[in-house]
Amino acid sequence: MELSNVIGKNELSNTNVTLDEQKGFLDSTLGKVINAGLDTGIRMLLPDLIENQVIDIKDAIINNGFKAGVEEAISSAVDLGKSVIGVFTGKFESVTQAKNAVKNGGVIDGISDALDYALNICSKFGKIPNAIASVLKSGKNAILDTISNNIENEFDNQVDSVEKIGVYAENWKEFYNNKDFEGMEKEFKKLEKELTKTLPLENIFKEARQIENIHTLIKNKGGNFDLTNQELELAKKLIE
Repeated sequence: MELSNVIGKNELSNTNVTLDEQKGFLDSTLGKVINAGLDTGIRMLLPDLIENQVIDIKDAIINNGFKAGVEEAISSAVDLGKSVIGVFTGKFESVTQAKNAVKNGGVIDGISDALDYALNICSKFGKIPNAIASVLKSGKNAILDTISNNIENEFDNQVDSVEKIGVYAENWKEFYNNKDFEGMEKEFKKLEKELTKTLPLENIFKEARQIENIHTLIKNKGGNFDLTNQELELAKKLIE
């Protein structure tokens, strides 16, 4: 049976993707790139510091208000951004939607406030020297520019990941139709790896789960492609 008859576009409307999954992914991913941007900014503004000093300063900033402020900034930006760009279902349908929501939601302004707060706390209570806090405050825009570029690059990378997922899925289908399990296995592993990097989206994740179920079914049957209609239907129903 041709796989195009098994996995059809009309079957992708149902979803297993939840708001919490999308939120968790964005919180984690944006948190990491913001953290990396802070690290780069500190090194850029304080080039004479040794590694341990950079780590201590970054940890002090993160643990004294910056982390909590960033989490709030991301959450607020996503919620406000959804309203601004008209994501009425609450869930993003594309990486571009998520990117525009974060941008329009004012995430950089929120990060700026969080950095101001953390630097003031660190300076006031001696967590970092006043001279260093002063340098970081005066160079805050450079840090924010680095963070902004990191966020932009991350979303660009995710767009690339979505495109790769589409290619790997089509390659997998071709190998399936040719009954080439070795080729299927190679494409499936690449597909799985790329999915971990990408915002959970209803269309690509539903199709990926269908592919996973059919792939696992054939693998468990020792590479036997003689699947019954009932087995194929079960593979689809498992993700509905």
